[in-house]
Amino acid sequence: MITLDLTLPDTRYPIHIGHGLLDQVELILPHLRIPQVAIITNDVVAPLYLQRLTQQLEKHGVRTIPVVLPDGEEHKNWQTLNLIFDALLAANAERKTTLIALGGGVIGDMTGFAAACYQRGAPFIQIPTTLLAQVDSSVGGKTAINHPLGKNMIGAFYQPQLVVADMDLLATLPERELSAGIAEIIKYGLLGDIDFLGWLEANMGKLRARDPAALQYAVRRSCEMKAEIVGQDEKEQGIRALLNLGHTFGHAIEAGLGYGKWLHGEAVGAGMVLAAAASQAMGWLDEQEVARVQALIAAAGLPIRSPDFGAAEWLRHMGHDKKVESGVIRFVLLQKLGQAIIQPGLPVPLLESLFRSPHIDPTLARQ
Repeated sequence: MITLDLTLPDTRYPIHIGHGLLDQVELILPHLRIPQVAIITNDVVAPLYLQRLTQQLEKHGVRTIPVVLPDGEEHKNWQTLNLIFDALLAANAERKTTLIALGGGVIGDMTGFAAACYQRGAPFIQIPTTLLAQVDSSVGGKTAINHPLGKNMIGAFYQPQLVVADMDLLATLPERELSAGIAEIIKYGLLGDIDFLGWLEANMGKLRARDPAALQYAVRRSCEMKAEIVGQDEKEQGIRALLNLGHTFGHAIEAGLGYGKWLHGEAVGAGMVLAAAASQAMGWLDEQEVARVQALIAAAGLPIRSPDFGAAEWLRHMGHDKKVESGVIRFVLLQKLGQAIIQPGLPVPLLESLFRSPHIDPTLARQ
């Protein structure tokens, strides 16, 4: 097992990465304030792991409240969030009851947001069951739900007590979800570690084949980079925005198609291709470097062409991005591979040209 620490001005918590950790309940027990937890999961993960975690906790005298939500990004909304509050109130859960997120990014985000709100702040723990959640969404305390007009627009910065990333849980992950997680791993290489980018190019086959050593290294390196960045900028006032590479375009894809049509990582993969193309248009990357980005994303099994919504629709959806300041969209682009920057605004003609580029597929347009 590898343990990383995320250190912030007001808190510090461990990120455990390894095999067989779901059964190591001693990792969880010291972080409980009272012997009661609510395990928030979904109807896909629950049959796989809920009983196993429940039994481990109850053996140590911990009372459990199971909360099983519908699966999917389309359910990341107020209605589903209220199901968590309904279950907590029905069980007379206290402020010190710990909420455990057992699932992917949607479950983690909603559990964290529910914890931030319930009785004005209850503790929570992340047990991510997808690669995307292990390398990105479970670390750093960004919690939210979606609104029809924008992704993750309603939420809170609220840190977990603990993150437990059990690599064994990835064995049941569908191929499409695995690729979606690799998208976020590629992001770290592109934005800040050219050596890691080269490692990913050399080891993509191993990652997709779920080689244990390769996966554990990729998760570890991703979490190290995210912990370092979040430690410098918890509330995304500066450097943390770099973690949104590909996300401004990706969130627009998710909103434009309808949440759940593409997985988040799929949209981010295509979004990183557009970000690379925009970086080329700014004169920072050359054609070969853009091709290198595209080849790596394709090798991960991710889409490299985005839907054709038309320029007006693209701009409308990007206008609801969280990185908009004073009406100006802040894009995360690449000055070079391994070095991302925040670019406030891009000329509309450049964007319109981008949305007519070979990276846009009219056959994927929303019906």
